Amino acid sequence: QVQLVESGGGLVQAGGSLRLSCAASGRTSSSYAMGWFRQAPGKERQFVATISWSGSNTYYRDSVKGRFTISRDNAKNTVYLQMNSLKPEDTAVYYCAAARTVVFHQWEYDYWGQGTQVTVSS
Repeated sequence: QVQLVESGGGLVQAGGSLRLSCAASGRTSSSYAMGWFRQAPGKERQFVATISWSGSNTYYRDSVKGRFTISRDNAKNTVYLQMNSLKPEDTAVYYCAAARTVVFHQWEYDYWGQGTQVTVSS
């Protein structure tokens, strides 16, 4: 079992920045790829970014490319999502998730955090 806890969400003005963190505990000795998803009210959960175990491979949804950066510190069992130039349409609950390999669909992830709210005001 792997437990994931997100933090770092909050309220920010458009154009601002936030850094989300996802701390993993439990069977963290296993090599998991990590992903970030988000879900806005009334909408389906959508893929945001993913990173391989080594950190050498990263992938993003088109709408966040150039603004968001996913990274990880395996020594700290933590994954980050640096979000810059935030827009009101980025408002959502953000979730981190763990999978055995780099994947892009929510049903392919094995473990999920509880989510952290990000609200971007215009």
